Amino acid sequence: MSSIATPQREDSPTAPLPSLLASEYRATTLGMVALVSLIAFEALAVAAAMPTVAQALDGLPLYALAFGGTLATSVIGLTLAGRWCDARGPAPALWLGLASFIIGLVLAGAAVSMPMLLAGRLVQGLGGGCMTVALYVLVARQYPDALRPRLFAAFSAGWVVPSLVGPALSGFIVESLGWRWVFLIVPVLALPAAWLLRPALRAAHASAGSGQPTGASTPIAWAIGAALATCLLYLGGQLHGALGLAVMLPAAVGALLCAQRLLPAGTLRGGRGLPSVIALRGLACSSFFATEAFLPLLLSRERGLSPSWAGIALSIGALGWFAGSWYQGHSRSGWSRHRFLRTGTRAMCAGLLLTFGLVWPALPIPVAIAGWALTGLGMGMISASLSVLTLALSAPHEQGRNSSALQLCEALAVAATLAIGGSLFSLLLERAPQAAYLTTFAVAGLAAVAGAWIVGRTEAHRGATA
Repeated sequence: MSSIATPQREDSPTAPLPSLLASEYRATTLGMVALVSLIAFEALAVAAAMPTVAQALDGLPLYALAFGGTLATSVIGLTLAGRWCDARGPAPALWLGLASFIIGLVLAGAAVSMPMLLAGRLVQGLGGGCMTVALYVLVARQYPDALRPRLFAAFSAGWVVPSLVGPALSGFIVESLGWRWVFLIVPVLALPAAWLLRPALRAAHASAGSGQPTGASTPIAWAIGAALATCLLYLGGQLHGALGLAVMLPAAVGALLCAQRLLPAGTLRGGRGLPSVIALRGLACSSFFATEAFLPLLLSRERGLSPSWAGIALSIGALGWFAGSWYQGHSRSGWSRHRFLRTGTRAMCAGLLLTFGLVWPALPIPVAIAGWALTGLGMGMISASLSVLTLALSAPHEQGRNSSALQLCEALAVAATLAIGGSLFSLLLERAPQAAYLTTFAVAGLAAVAGAWIVGRTEAHRGATA
């Protein structure tokens, strides 16, 4: 058992906190936020450009796997990076992740066929997983506890701006320069951002533990199994009838078995403390992103909004996310992390209930969009607070592994929810469109309700250690 104490209330400090842009943090803060922003821009820009790419490369049958494959290989990168960061510090994982990310983007940008583009996306996902964990560990090694909520709020801001301008900018790039530059422009900007992190990475390497990860080969084998199961879930979701079920059922069982081996003991049953913190990340994110995936389609296909207005609705949710994240990082209310989590889950559940009301034509669209903003507000509080809690509940030699588990749970849960919800949606859409949306939203809603139940278990027993 670790000797890390259960986090207490975050009362206002007697001395003012230093700025994230103070001289000792400026380069590290700018470099990390820039990398997060570029990863966000790439994800959103590629999503907007992929219909053009798939048509140009005659690859529509592999369309879903171009997204799911990246998520799947990120599981391997997350697992690798977690062990490396604990043993050697975040530098090796970040540089290898950056190299893989850039190679994948260049390979995708130069693709002459859909399989070649898919290969690039797989390599890119591996690198993105490594970089994500390395950045979390760098936060733990370089910033005091009191500054971490603000830094995670800055990470949220790094996602908001690309969510507002990324799809439109991607469309401009596709029309003026060609779709290949959607992939090729990010490496040019990522290298200078990573260069800013060199001093912090050297310092973090000097303070890294000397221990080697135990049983490192076994987790990687389970991570590869989880990646394959995730890909099969996506492929099964594209099939219909008994064949799709025959693929998805063993894939779901395989993903659960691998997740049980990769995540901290007790995560899948909501064990008190850190296991529930990690489980809540998966439940909340799967609920949010499963809803977000079908919301633009519902707004445009069933409620008659233009694609631009449907995109604006998603941007409002992103702004709500940033507002919630900013508040948890700058509030002087003295709330504990657990109170932020309880408030965030309630806001998310209430917001989703309003958003799901879009299925009924009688509900005014602005009411549902307000619900989506409330959902984003709750997610901002939840996501940032879970990141802070994970680091607070981790001993220094466990920061990489636990940060990896946090991201792993999110990736696996989102992939499973999208695959299950998407297959149910495609099965029902032609016969009963309203039932298709309701069934898909029900899957997302069940995840949110489970999150609202498990939030009370994120706090360890009084007097216990995490």
